[in-house]
Amino acid sequence: MTEDYKRLLDVFAVRVRDLMEFCDVQKQKINELEVLLEQKDGELQQAMDTIRELNTKCDNMLTARVVSVNEGDVKSAKMRLSKLVREVDKCIALLNE
Repeated sequence: MTEDYKRLLDVFAVRVRDLMEFCDVQKQKINELEVLLEQKDGELQQAMDTIRELNTKCDNMLTARVVSVNEGDVKSAKMRLSKLVREVDKCIALLNE
């Protein structure tokens, strides 16, 4: 009976060693995956920063376009206003005669 217990104990010891080795391999895989996850998080953060930067540039370009269009409108409005002022001045001059 002692031989059977010794044999069972040896088998158990081998299986425990195998299990411990398996655990070590799994821990190594987990560590590798954690490193990979951190890298991907960094890449994602960089992509998000780039997206924010590009959105800001796009908004600035749209604002610049609106301003440039409005500047053209302002010039034409000033010209019309100047023309109206000249006409009013002519009318005043005619009334004063």
